[in-house]
Amino acid sequence: MLTTDLVERVLTTIPGRTIGVLGDLFLDRYLDIDPGLNEPSVETGLTAYQVVKVRSYPGAAGTVINNLAALGVGRIYPIACIGDDGEGYELRQALRTLSAVEQGGIIQSEARRTPTYTKPMLGKDELNRLDIKNRTPTPDGIQSRIIELLDAAWPQLDALLVLDQVSEEDCGVVTARVREHVARLAERDSDKFVMADSRERIYQFRNVCVKPNGNELKSSRELSSQEPTGGGAVYDDADLKILPPGPLVFATNGEQGIRLFDTRKGEPVLTSVPAYPVAGPIDICGAGDSCSAGIASAMVSGLTHEQAAAFGNLVASITIQQIGVTGTAPPEKVRARWREVG
Repeated sequence: MLTTDLVERVLTTIPGRTIGVLGDLFLDRYLDIDPGLNEPSVETGLTAYQVVKVRSYPGAAGTVINNLAALGVGRIYPIACIGDDGEGYELRQALRTLSAVEQGGIIQSEARRTPTYTKPMLGKDELNRLDIKNRTPTPDGIQSRIIELLDAAWPQLDALLVLDQVSEEDCGVVTARVREHVARLAERDSDKFVMADSRERIYQFRNVCVKPNGNELKSSRELSSQEPTGGGAVYDDADLKILPPGPLVFATNGEQGIRLFDTRKGEPVLTSVPAYPVAGPIDICGAGDSCSAGIASAMVSGLTHEQAAAFGNLVASITIQQIGVTGTAPPEKVRARWREVG
């Protein structure tokens, strides 16, 4: 499906493209602990871990942004809401290291906290994660502002990626109201590539392409009970009795690649897009987000949906080989990987 010319077309086209990312921006904060410096707490007698380094990265929708920037997309426009707090400051500082990212669409509100995953690292071992999330509904005023920012940016966007990370209903950026507005925009301008990724509500998106994994797909029985599928990220035909709505479904399936369902003419047409083989240890953290970035980059470069799925697989095959970090795939790595498998 891919050729050297197509890979080069993507890498040389995307510096002139604008991709929007609508969704939940998290701060990923790593606390590097030196176990050799452990000392007992005078107050409690418990071990006091000594943090020797703090690393902060954009997470959730920020992982997609990282991957778009690494690939070389010229302009990236996040639309999100974060808190007016220290975590929000750290997140903005992390985003400033990405020159392609424009922060004009990021709302900072005293009414919200900046969602944060804090990961204490004791040597190479990750201890219990500490999560900060918003567990109350997103205020109507913030939802209205998100919609206004989306409307203002829409004519300038070559594509839009939607990331619905928050499990709690209507507590994140992509509320039911925002989701419905995206559906109306996508129906009106059906030539614009819009793709949604959602942990809990992939079946509630309309008029946009969707990218579920095995945990997000549900069989007809499971769909009615709203229970997630078993078996982790890998699925079989039993999980595909009911597809999420949308013109195209990029159903990722681990080492089996992507099953692309085209429903634009009624009965779904299936194309299997194989993954690229990877040897040695892998780390799948962020693989889906890197795949999304690859698919969107290929689509704004004029590739077909099948070719875009293959490019997404190529990018993911690079990031999963980066152990212990949320990997990215800059152009030189894309070219090198393509020489290996192409």
